[in-house]
Amino acid sequence: MGTTYDLAIVGSGSTAFAAALRATSYGARVLMFEKSVLGGTCINWGCIPSKTLIHSALFRHEALMGNRIGLKNEIHAVDAERLFKHRDSVVTKLRKERYLDVLGTMKGLELVKGTARFTDAHTVECDERQYRSERFLVAVGGDPRIPNLPGLEKCSYDTSRSSLLLKKLPVSLVVIGGGVIAVELGQMYHRLGCRVTILEHGPRSLPTIDHELSGALREILEKEGIEIVTGANVCSLDKIGELNVVYAAVGEIQRKFTCEKLLLAVGTVPATSGIGLATTGMALDDKGFIVTDQYMRTSVDGIWAAGDVVGNMMIATVGAREAVVAVDDMFNKGCECAMDYLVAPMAIFSDPEVAMVGHSEESAREAGFNCVVNSMPVSAIPKAHVTGMTDGVIKMIADRETGRLLGVHLVCHRGADMINEAAVALHLRATVTDIATTMHVYPSIGEGLKLCAQGFSRDISLLSCCAE
Repeated sequence: MGTTYDLAIVGSGSTAFAAALRATSYGARVLMFEKSVLGGTCINWGCIPSKTLIHSALFRHEALMGNRIGLKNEIHAVDAERLFKHRDSVVTKLRKERYLDVLGTMKGLELVKGTARFTDAHTVECDERQYRSERFLVAVGGDPRIPNLPGLEKCSYDTSRSSLLLKKLPVSLVVIGGGVIAVELGQMYHRLGCRVTILEHGPRSLPTIDHELSGALREILEKEGIEIVTGANVCSLDKIGELNVVYAAVGEIQRKFTCEKLLLAVGTVPATSGIGLATTGMALDDKGFIVTDQYMRTSVDGIWAAGDVVGNMMIATVGAREAVVAVDDMFNKGCECAMDYLVAPMAIFSDPEVAMVGHSEESAREAGFNCVVNSMPVSAIPKAHVTGMTDGVIKMIADRETGRLLGVHLVCHRGADMINEAAVALHLRATVTDIATTMHVYPSIGEGLKLCAQGFSRDISLLSCCAE
């Protein structure tokens, strides 16, 4: 049968590595399986390549903004070959430093390349060899969902994964889906000179976030020149010559959209195909994601799961935290180290960025809070006028009786940085008065949190610069 390990991890992405680091700190002997490229989605075809290209597109956008205020810049066409080489170099460097080098120095961790498949709840098989462990963590992540659309097989299309590996920029792009991937990559390609149309089936883009935020961002994207079509029911697809054609019903009107490239951005499915979960009897939800409790335990004793495969907040930091919670539950029984999604911040890397932590207005009321809400336009922040980034909104939710902060949701330049302060405040159970009376650097975008907190009790338009 071979060696028995203290923990076997199926997957080698950021979630798996977080689990391995935590487990080896307990002195555990850990085995990790990886069928593809070390580092998983985030480093190879997710967070790192996408944010590298998004930031590169921002440079071009800001150069154009500079032209409008007298900073004459000669904007040339994008050198796609050079841009994509830059993307690849960033990915290669971080994969080496954050994964390969760590793997080489981490004592107690072994890596097996190949597809691991459960043969029972305590055994996996890889390349005809069996491995046993008292504990397993399933951290295989997710894959882009491919919808069943008539005529799709005729088209040349990309997913969120393959669209970040392109070697050539398309002239035109139609995105099917209006969620996070659609917004991030749609704006990125638009800023790199591509004509972009986003087709969302529902009544609004970014349907899972606060309606005030999604509305504010839609206005910003449309002002940039991106076409966003909501209520678009895709009926069929075709390819005519070199162009992909999308036929969609928009209300009572039949519309036709053509593009060089088609991007499918309609969600994620768990990457569990072929790993033998059925042999364990593990409970799955109606979309195939693994069902876990607050300690990341599955329905099968001895098996935990974390990351995108459980279908909760599909972001790298949350997956890593889920992994730590799982490992603590494995090796430190009774620690009661439960997963708390309410204090987990997340961001959408549009420009301006969308970010949120804690309760929404609706979920706070559903949780029984008598809540009070304050929304403030980003234009109320003095630094926003310095940068020229005045679009957006900051929204705070607090408990009416105690003033305790319950949630922060915003669309704001540098919002992904700002939300970390809000997450700390939420974790420490701070009140809006605590935030309102904390000194912030002036002028700074981060001052927006203080101003919004002050807005619960006063008219911030009457405050002078730097006023407490």
